[in-house]
Amino acid sequence: MCIRDRIGTITPRPQPGNPQPRLFRIIDREAIINRMGFNNAGIEVGASRVAASRRFRKNGGIIGFNIGKNKLTPNENAVDDYLACLRGAWDVADYIAVNLSSPNTPGLRDLQAADETARLLETLKQEQEKLTATSGRRVPIALKVAPDLEPSHIADLAKVFLDGGLDGLIATNTTISRSEVAGCDYASQAGGLSGAPLTSRSTEVIAAFHSHLGSEVPIIGVGGIMTAEDAREKLKAGAKLVQLYTGFIYHGPPLISEILKTASPSA
Repeated sequence: MCIRDRIGTITPRPQPGNPQPRLFRIIDREAIINRMGFNNAGIEVGASRVAASRRFRKNGGIIGFNIGKNKLTPNENAVDDYLACLRGAWDVADYIAVNLSSPNTPGLRDLQAADETARLLETLKQEQEKLTATSGRRVPIALKVAPDLEPSHIADLAKVFLDGGLDGLIATNTTISRSEVAGCDYASQAGGLSGAPLTSRSTEVIAAFHSHLGSEVPIIGVGGIMTAEDAREKLKAGAKLVQLYTGFIYHGPPLISEILKTASPSA
């Protein structure tokens, strides 16, 4: 049910990310706003660090490798960045997540337009087949989407995912909405909002995608998982797996044990 580790988001070339401060806690709402901006050392360094570590393999961990485009890469050339990262992460990843939905890279969410997503997915799937043939191992590709999608947009993307043979969907990334934290300190800060204020919306988006995708495209449920019941609701909405980040920050390792003990759909 729980994915053991997630790496990313990694870009082809190193980049420093956005100026600091770039992370803000809204403690009374169990929320975080971040605008990290894909700060990383680049795909070559990122992949080599994973290859050098045997800890996750020994423990049977699953490594999800998130990839993105560099901030200075125009959207018309974004596919080249994603291809470079796909190739670079291939040998060390158990699955590769294509991040189209961070609000902290200008223009990135424009790639979630159905026609843009379709073109990108087609190219990545073609490369996936080539890499599978040459490496002898197949690495699933998942796309990570925003929670700020209208129902018609969700329906359009779902059709793209079904037609394009997407291996998995990650729903959702952080939100640009501030409706749940209006009036709080830091609410006016730019960036993506995560944590408890996102719980309901992410579950709604999971359910909406599941209504179109059924069992054809497995969904990894993310967003505001602060309790075992939150995880259970994600699974009931149609998710097959769950990930948590902000919940781990506020509630620590015991939350994971609680989820594993109580959040099975049949529990």
